[in-house]
Amino acid sequence: MSKIILEMQAITKTFPGVKALDDVTFKVLDGEIHALVGENGAGKSTLMKVLSGVYPHGSYSGDIIYHGETCRFKTISDSEARGIIIIHQELALVPLLSIAENIFLGNERQKNGVINWLDAITQTQTLLKKVRLNESPNTLITNLGVGKQQLVEIAKALAKDVKLLILDEPTASLSESDSEALLKLLLEFKAQGISSILISHKLNEIAKVADSITILRDGTTVETLDCRREKVSEERIIKGMVGREINNRYPTRTSKIGETVFEVKNWNVYHPIHTDRQVLKNINLHVKQGEVLGIAGLMGSGRTELAMSIFGHSYGAKISGQTLKKGKEIDLSSIGKAIDNGIAYVTEDRKNFGLILGNDIKNNVTLANLPAVTNGMVINEPKEYLITGDYRDKLNIRCSSILQQTVNLSGGNQQKVVLSKWLFANPDILILDEPTRGIDVGAKYEIYTIINQLASEGKSIIVISSELPEILGMCDRIYVMNEGRLVGEMLGNEASQEKIMREIIKLEEVAA
Repeated sequence: MSKIILEMQAITKTFPGVKALDDVTFKVLDGEIHALVGENGAGKSTLMKVLSGVYPHGSYSGDIIYHGETCRFKTISDSEARGIIIIHQELALVPLLSIAENIFLGNERQKNGVINWLDAITQTQTLLKKVRLNESPNTLITNLGVGKQQLVEIAKALAKDVKLLILDEPTASLSESDSEALLKLLLEFKAQGISSILISHKLNEIAKVADSITILRDGTTVETLDCRREKVSEERIIKGMVGREINNRYPTRTSKIGETVFEVKNWNVYHPIHTDRQVLKNINLHVKQGEVLGIAGLMGSGRTELAMSIFGHSYGAKISGQTLKKGKEIDLSSIGKAIDNGIAYVTEDRKNFGLILGNDIKNNVTLANLPAVTNGMVINEPKEYLITGDYRDKLNIRCSSILQQTVNLSGGNQQKVVLSKWLFANPDILILDEPTRGIDVGAKYEIYTIINQLASEGKSIIVISSELPEILGMCDRIYVMNEGRLVGEMLGNEASQEKIMREIIKLEEVAA
């Protein structure tokens, strides 16, 4: 039997007004992939930040025992010195530095106090081969896709002689093929004796690679499942996460679809920097009142660029084409004009573009519609409190109070704050870009319920998602996008993953 290399005993961590971890126990065996799952706010990331020294010893109670020794990590450097490396969901790479510079940043190859670039480049080449990344060490991070950046982070961990690798939602922003490649890499590391802790909401991926699964709920340990002894179903994991069975992951809805509300005609957009490269090519689409319209496609197909270019021309150059609302052409050339015309956009990147993380929930909720809470030039704070409290209750935002900083909320609750912000702006057309990325199955169900409610009220909803089951489970009609074009259209009740992929492959075969 494998020996226990890590044991976290009676870990308790409290933030102002919130007990994030309550007497948590957690064990990892030598050479295993151990999945850590739970709803948003269950305490997964907090527990790993305790382990890695992000939350230093003294800021929590309990013990960390690693290879039989009680550890009191004060900094990340302390845990890294023992081979414990964490890769956060928000990658910590410097965009305008090269791959080699990023891999050895803070861990420089040097001789006599001078950086040895030849050594750094040579070692980077070796590390890139290990993670199967075919790029020059001199390539700038900004020129890499998210999947390749994730591999650079792992190469950086290998450069620090990793023994226990912690990955927090590593595939949340990856395409299916990139996700598969990353999971395969974890299995290779396992064969080399490297243990991994995998935090993920993608239960199908966990089922593929995990040896053990520990479930947290409301800051406590529920149970640990041994996947080597029994086959663990997704339903079994979900029941442990939410405390009940979820028989249907998508709430039922009776569609009441009306007339066409919004149209985009002959839409062409060029890259904002490389203005000779066309990103979107002759897009024509429409959405009706009360309709949930899906846009499916592979990563890089142009879905986000389409949404952002429509919403106030916030992406792109040389934009041409028409946007019409109820048959009349409207001007969407600025974000202010888009909002005035009843269009809202919930970004896929809530932390960088959807929220002001250092501000409280109240300030974030009212941000897109300040005139509604102002008397002249002064904000009416009592009104702001009432409105935010109402959205907290409607969307079930779990927080200590509406004055809690959004940075301290779980991903699912942050997403609800972003939704609240745009719902308060009272749009007619709501564009949701990856609305459930990085959030758990319970929070997803709540957001799906909100989407259905908005559609029943006559709102027109456009959902962009990389998860085909989500598109199929929620949408009345689906456009398929690839290489900046709309390549297919189908009704939701007639669609399947195979049909959607067939439309994508059809274009690629023609291009070939």
